[in-house]
Amino acid sequence: MVFAGIVVVVVGVLHWYLWLRLVRATTGRPRVRRAGGWVIGALGVLFAVTAVGNRALPRRYEPMLERVVGWPGYVWLALAGYLVLALAVLELPAWLTRTVLRRKGTPDEAVDRTRRLLIARGVAITAGLTATGVTTKGMATALGPPTTRRVRIPLAKLPRGMDGTRIALVSDIHLGALLGRAHTERVVAAVNALDADIVAVVGDLVDGTVGDLAPAAEPLRALRSRRGAYFVTGNHEYFSGHEDWIGHVGTLGLRVLRNARVELDGLDLAGVNDATGGSVGDPPDYDLALAGRDPARPVVLLAHQPVQAHEAAKRGVDLQLSGHTHGGQLWPFHYVTRISQPVISGLALVDGMPVYVTNGAGFWGPPVRVGAAPDVTLVELRSG
Repeated sequence: MVFAGIVVVVVGVLHWYLWLRLVRATTGRPRVRRAGGWVIGALGVLFAVTAVGNRALPRRYEPMLERVVGWPGYVWLALAGYLVLALAVLELPAWLTRTVLRRKGTPDEAVDRTRRLLIARGVAITAGLTATGVTTKGMATALGPPTTRRVRIPLAKLPRGMDGTRIALVSDIHLGALLGRAHTERVVAAVNALDADIVAVVGDLVDGTVGDLAPAAEPLRALRSRRGAYFVTGNHEYFSGHEDWIGHVGTLGLRVLRNARVELDGLDLAGVNDATGGSVGDPPDYDLALAGRDPARPVVLLAHQPVQAHEAAKRGVDLQLSGHTHGGQLWPFHYVTRISQPVISGLALVDGMPVYVTNGAGFWGPPVRVGAAPDVTLVELRSG
């Protein structure tokens, strides 16, 4: 309830600001202002329902909510965000323009009112075109095929015989009301094109139950690799019935590393549950996942969230592969993600340990990606 209350207040303030700049400032006609107010108000309700509906409603109603408000609601979330950002950026130029015009003379009230109206309309049109352009381009990016990224990472302990081992890393597929079977098929095709030794799916496969999404996940059965395909849970599995999904993923040919480890010739591959699993009695257990391993062998850890690297580094893990962040998904709002995660995208060191974070192959919330294209990554391990 507290979260919902905060969202309602924030949504109200943002839409009041949109009404001020897009309606009140651009027309003096009462009927147009009232009509604009109703439109902005309705969009505000749509925004709030989309933002808090899944938290406020029982889980059985989530698919229905997604189908009813999913596309318009989530698109408006992104468009409204970029409208507010564009209008805020234009506040200073608009003020300066008004100031300069006032200093050039003292026109009568009617002329001054006309100037203010023209400036306000120019700002509204510019902000609208900018936000619409950014959102449209972002939708094309989010709904398009994932790009392929390639990275080489040296591991000092990797034996020569495993030099060049290739891991196809994919995360955040996010099957649900907005992404279905065709999306899975596209991701599987992109992964198989990499001709990898190992496939690693590091969480957030689904946003919904096995009953709703099993057909959408079915193409995962076609994943190809030489040494197997592996899966670890993400936070969204714990919103979607994780026990059912862990069992179902296993039937699709992926081995679930549930705080577990496998030995692949001269390499150990381990996986831990997502950091949020503790809330439902299924926490990550790093010591269990790494128990009994030979410290002379390199170990690659699959963990959904980059922040889990702090615990992994304490235990001598050689490399962590993660997702979760979506690369920020919506620039410049990705700075919010940086507050909670040490790495947003790509390769970095966390407590001295290399961590690679994929942008993920899908999206969550708005079907929009700005500055963070979806991807699958080919991680090539090289002997140090």
